[in-house]
Amino acid sequence: MPIFEYQCNKCGHKMEFLEKSGNKNKHVCEKCGSSDTQKLFSGFAVGQSSKTSDSCPTGTCPLS
Repeated sequence: MPIFEYQCNKCGHKMEFLEKSGNKNKHVCEKCGSSDTQKLFSGFAVGQSSKTSDSCPTGTCPLS
């Protein structure tokens, strides 16, 4: 099961949940208790890699 990141629209707290893709359940903020949360767009979901080379220390350089 993938890990999804959510952010509370009330207090801004970010949290992660292990859940099946397409889950429709609402999550409750661990900090303020609000159920007004939104799923964040994760870098992992778009195929970014944590690997960097010596020629690209920031990890944001275009691929050759």
